[in-house]
Amino acid sequence: MLDDDEHECDCPPEGLPAYMGTFADLMALLMCFFVLLLSFAEMDVLKFKRLAGSMKTAFGVQREVKANEIPMGTSIIAQEFSPGRPEPTPINNVMQRTSDDPQRNLQVQCTPDQMTELESINEQANSGQSEFVEQLAELIEETRADAVSLANALAKQIRDGEVEIETQGRKITVRIKEKGSFNSGSDRLTKGFDMVLHDVRDLLATMKGQVLVQGHTDNIAISTSRFRSNWELSAARAVSVAEELLSEAVLDPRRLQVSGFSYTRPLVDNNTPENRALNRRVEIVINQDVDAALADGLEDLREQNPQRAREIDVTLTPRFNIQPDEIF
Repeated sequence: MLDDDEHECDCPPEGLPAYMGTFADLMALLMCFFVLLLSFAEMDVLKFKRLAGSMKTAFGVQREVKANEIPMGTSIIAQEFSPGRPEPTPINNVMQRTSDDPQRNLQVQCTPDQMTELESINEQANSGQSEFVEQLAELIEETRADAVSLANALAKQIRDGEVEIETQGRKITVRIKEKGSFNSGSDRLTKGFDMVLHDVRDLLATMKGQVLVQGHTDNIAISTSRFRSNWELSAARAVSVAEELLSEAVLDPRRLQVSGFSYTRPLVDNNTPENRALNRRVEIVINQDVDAALADGLEDLREQNPQRAREIDVTLTPRFNIQPDEIF
């Protein structure tokens, strides 16, 4: 019975399977092959250093410090870590400091002949400036005399507060207020005021310069069957004054220029009825001006002699509300 059991037992054969020998040989060959590949490979040193540096930066700034001396009582932080090293900043420009104060004027040593020539030039320049100043003063005095003549002709209107006269250099302004000259919202002159303008016309015929007739209103809007806006009203009033100045062909019409400015050039703020009354006006501007040579001379004087030029500018400042027979 036992013999039968032993005969029927299906046990594996002794030893390793046959394929294991072939498998082991194959693994050994592959190992040899990889060893050969590794032995023939070349290492990229630069790439390795970059990789090592990146890893070092990623894991911190700790570094190894070689100690050639006997270790002393120092801290671990001082041994293992080092602070940032400052780099010097080179200075390209070397600045030299000096204690000398800057001089306003340059001192030039001249020979006696050169000094004589310079003095002669200065005398000629001063003489030319004096002549220019005298010419300009004569012209300004002429303008002021014309303004006095107008003030005498309009003495009653000035006393009644209907007219104002002012001068500025070579310019005269006759300011005709709405009071006594125009009715509210109308461009027709009041009765008798046309004769006043005739007196002004006769004086303008004897004076030099261009005549500008300018109409002005306040900022209160107007809209009537005759005037759609303040522009039309200001222009119409200026035209009415200009027509009286041109009557009887006494004044050359080529000297006149008529314009309307509406509310754009007020004398004062339009915040009260009194101020708005001042802004409703017609101005007769006599612009006598100076010729081109005198204008250039004034500019040169401002550059060469500012003090003298300021004195002249003072004489060019406006004179307001000139009274009859006023002495300038």
